[in-house]
Amino acid sequence: MTVAADAAHLIAVRDLAARYGHIEALRPTNLHVAPGEFVTILGPNGAGKTTLLRAMTRLIASTGQVVFRGRDVTSLKTHQLADLGIIMVQEGRGLFGDMSVRENLKIGAYKLAGSQVDHDRQLEKVFSLFPRLKERISQTASSMSGGEQQMLAVGRALMADPKLLILDEPSLGLAPRVATEILSTLGALNKEGLGILLVEQKAPLALKLAQRVYILSSGSVRAELPTHEIKSHHDLALYYFS
Repeated sequence: MTVAADAAHLIAVRDLAARYGHIEALRPTNLHVAPGEFVTILGPNGAGKTTLLRAMTRLIASTGQVVFRGRDVTSLKTHQLADLGIIMVQEGRGLFGDMSVRENLKIGAYKLAGSQVDHDRQLEKVFSLFPRLKERISQTASSMSGGEQQMLAVGRALMADPKLLILDEPSLGLAPRVATEILSTLGALNKEGLGILLVEQKAPLALKLAQRVYILSSGSVRAELPTHEIKSHHDLALYYFS
């Protein structure tokens, strides 16, 4: 597949593969997200989901090709991809615990530093999505609940004005109500046109929001299909263990 053939996609990866030493963690994988599309990646633990995201964002060494908005970005580094609008919320959140909510959000807006208007606009958008962050703007990240910390992690990513938002298990360890709130917010962002690629263990929630699903198992894509074709956990299990 050529770069020109992938120009219609927001992002496309071709034959992306990664290893940890002698272990083939991700076998040659093809994936794409269309502009404004919500795509979810499901699979059992150890399937290679996180490895795929980290390979796409160049956090680990990999082979294959990455095309973003019609441009071959395979050779770019993680911060260069972020400058183009590929923003990832990693598992574990990666917040600066001793810094306040305001300071963490400000770090997310580093590339908007030259425009106070853009910065203020993004900040108000984050506060409209997550009002609790505004209430706790002077509170340190480490003193917040797990759900509030995840809201902050997503909010910080949004401060960078992403064109593609990638999230690795944002509901991990959260109470069901909070997880539903955060994932519903992602659905609202997608309806506004933001492209989203989500790795998630809570399959029913993810399948309600996404238009397409990739199912990974043992480092390979087992299926790519519209989410409405997954009717039950039994359907997923057939792909997980095929």
